[in-house]
Amino acid sequence: MAPPTRIGLAGLAVMGQNLALNIAEKGFPISVYNRTTSKVDETVERAKQEGDLPVYGFHDPESFIQSIQKPRVVIMLVKAGSPVDQTIKTLSAYMEKGDCIIDGGNEWYENTERREKEMSGLGLLYLGMGVSGGEEGARNGPSLMPGGSFEAYKYIEDILLKVAAQVPDSGPCVTYIGKGGSGNFVKMVHNGIEYGDMQLIAEAYDVLKSVGKLSNEELHGVFSEWNKGELLSFLIEITADIFGIKDDKGDGYLVDKVLDKTGMKGTGKWTVQQAADLSVAAPTIAASLDSRFLSGLKEERVEAAKVFKSGGFDDILTDQVVDKAKLIDDVRQALYASKICSYAQGMNLIRAKSIEKGWDLKLGELARIWKGGCIIRAIFLDRIKKAYDRNPELANLLVDPEFAKEIIDRQSAWRRVVCLAINSGISTPGMSASLAYFDTYRRERVPANLVQAQRDYFGAHTYERVDMDGSFHTEWFKIAKKLKD
Repeated sequence: MAPPTRIGLAGLAVMGQNLALNIAEKGFPISVYNRTTSKVDETVERAKQEGDLPVYGFHDPESFIQSIQKPRVVIMLVKAGSPVDQTIKTLSAYMEKGDCIIDGGNEWYENTERREKEMSGLGLLYLGMGVSGGEEGARNGPSLMPGGSFEAYKYIEDILLKVAAQVPDSGPCVTYIGKGGSGNFVKMVHNGIEYGDMQLIAEAYDVLKSVGKLSNEELHGVFSEWNKGELLSFLIEITADIFGIKDDKGDGYLVDKVLDKTGMKGTGKWTVQQAADLSVAAPTIAASLDSRFLSGLKEERVEAAKVFKSGGFDDILTDQVVDKAKLIDDVRQALYASKICSYAQGMNLIRAKSIEKGWDLKLGELARIWKGGCIIRAIFLDRIKKAYDRNPELANLLVDPEFAKEIIDRQSAWRRVVCLAINSGISTPGMSASLAYFDTYRRERVPANLVQAQRDYFGAHTYERVDMDGSFHTEWFKIAKKLKD
């Protein structure tokens, strides 16, 4: 009989297995359980093969729970929604006051808040913990975003600090995020930022390939080079890798054989819905979501391409002569500037929610824990952390002196790329949305005065004035009628 283990993990799909092995490898004996028992045996077998790690498998929930030292801590990695409620029901039946459940899935933050209340009614503690980094991160060091009971966090802080990705100079990629569903909310916005990042990289690829006529070999070289500078990041690195991989089922490169249809799990959609609910502009993230929706209309796009074939769009592209080196440099700068806007939108969304819920989230600390382990890890996050260190009350990343200077330095290249794309009939919704966001944010006066006048004209919604206090309403219709008579 194994001695009591330090922690338990339920849900042994790829992420669960990898996280369990990571915890065991860091020296914490772990009990594992899964409804489909073959997964339990598979995990225990992997633990043997990967260095005789202290992983103990259980086929029934009661013996699983009994095997963990008190106060018991169990991490669940199951599909969001009702499977989580089912698993909680199964496990909590055998748990005692003071024990703790942690949901490591991509859960909607309000579900976590509901469950935390339900659990406290049973005397149990609850955490909702975002886990980023995919299967690789889970095994070797993810970015962890735990929110909920601080007492529960303290139970397992020693484990999380060792299991998380370790970044030299800034430490383990985990921190106590805040109360309630804040951990899940932060992970959701992280995924929204990830949508934006991926879309912007795809647009950079499209412009270089369609307008610049770069081959996959050249693209591989360009992205590898970019990954040595300011764009150094996990997503740029894997993009470079993708362009270098040949098709194992035919000629040419694999990337060209992949169907142009993007899937999604829902966190990007939630992010855009939350932005709308909180009245926070997130156009880059929204554009990336719209692009995924449009990519899904493959059959319609094939038909539309036939309809517009005669429109001469293809001629625009074939007739263009571009300076490749100049284009590559411009696209690099446009990508970087657009990315600043995408992250600014994500951070503003987190701040707005934090204010609404009284979570007191630390934006600089979030940038720090995203520097390693997670999908959006990038050298760039260090700059974001420093921006919030300089000014924790920073209204927008765009106005941080360093980022402001970087945008000013890159705006000509950024505008050239967006214009070139538009004139070539290549859509760059993410880059264009980022540029429009920047151009709106930096203007002292925008044409919203006209929109407000229209609202007052047809709906008597009133308006304020620039030269005196108060609310005003004008009988626009009557005055206009008189002028016409």
